[in-house]
Amino acid sequence: MTLTLAIDSDPQAYSAFTERQNDVLESALRLLVKGGDKALTTAGIARAANCSKESLYRWFGDRDGLLAAVVSYQASKVRALGPGVMPETAAAFRAHLVRFANDLLNVLSGDMSLALNRLAIGQASRSDAHLGGLVLDRGRNMIGSRAGALLEAGRACGFIEYDDANDAFRTLYGLIIRDFHVRLLLGDTLDADEAAFDKQAQVAIDQFFKLYGLPAKGGV
Repeated sequence: MTLTLAIDSDPQAYSAFTERQNDVLESALRLLVKGGDKALTTAGIARAANCSKESLYRWFGDRDGLLAAVVSYQASKVRALGPGVMPETAAAFRAHLVRFANDLLNVLSGDMSLALNRLAIGQASRSDAHLGGLVLDRGRNMIGSRAGALLEAGRACGFIEYDDANDAFRTLYGLIIRDFHVRLLLGDTLDADEAAFDKQAQVAIDQFFKLYGLPAKGGV
């Protein structure tokens, strides 16, 4: 699937869950971590979240809709700029990028995201599997959309410059994640705490500015 950065779309479009719906999605994620794909039944989720199956269908539709909401909910934890917000200074823009990097590292290293990704990878060869597409569309691509809006704001303000938004995002993503996520998926034990994430985020954004920062405004 080709990565598309929908820069003109609302970067918060898939984070508008209610508090009650968030609780249900957290319950679904816990069931997924504990019992895998087979644990994600409407009856099981309704029981774990103390809600009715009718509410689940009304909020999320069928099982694919629920899975899409679960992935979108995880992706919504990676924050970027709100609609119409522009960073006033290069330092503020850098702070937004560092926060984005920290969020991305925290989300991808969590048990829930690792379980989703491992499940999607395990199903990838099945003709009836949809989770991989959902993880790409509602996960990586939605995060890419938010990052694209952030990068476009930085370019519009004169802090960075790039010719291709997709290339700029792939570079940013690669500098942040490196081989970290693959190693976690394979069961490697890595430093995965707040201090380690912040150091990795700071280094990644420094490297990103060396590649894309403008000397007059972007050299932060």
